[in-house]
Amino acid sequence: MTRHKISLEEFHRMVEAGVFPEDLRLELVEGDLVEMSPIGKRHAAKVNRLLALLLPLLQSGKALISPQNPLVVGESELYPDLALLKPRPDFYEERLPEASDALLVVEVADTTLRYDLGTKLPLYARAGVPEVWVVDLEGGRVLVHRKPQGEAYEEVEALGPGEVLEFMGVEVPVEALL
Repeated sequence: MTRHKISLEEFHRMVEAGVFPEDLRLELVEGDLVEMSPIGKRHAAKVNRLLALLLPLLQSGKALISPQNPLVVGESELYPDLALLKPRPDFYEERLPEASDALLVVEVADTTLRYDLGTKLPLYARAGVPEVWVVDLEGGRVLVHRKPQGEAYEEVEALGPGEVLEFMGVEVPVEALL
């Protein structure tokens, strides 16, 4: 069996040419196209709640909030559930945001915990994303990853109900995400 890896540039040309249906959720992971499962109501609600809680960062001009939009991570194009990005006057119209633009990435894992931790997290670490939260809905916890080193994070903390996440002065109660 022969596999053909595609580059980020090829992927973008294919998207622009309309090769894929618009409702097809794809990520490019190191040259492989990965079809993502549809987003369920529980997952969507948690992303919406997180958007509402982090809105003060957008209003203060400290960060742009990018929900389920592309983030170029090395030679991959991932679609995190939420990324807080460094502000840019063009709101990234001139180019897609890259890992170096990310302040925080959040993945909400309803059925994707293994994929988020085993595939996406090492890519985020290798690209230098400074902080990643993985909301583990089944496990009832948020896994906070800080200080990327190689393909891992030096600092990993599991937070549960009753605890509070803090990012750039905004507090997020863990139970609000579970």
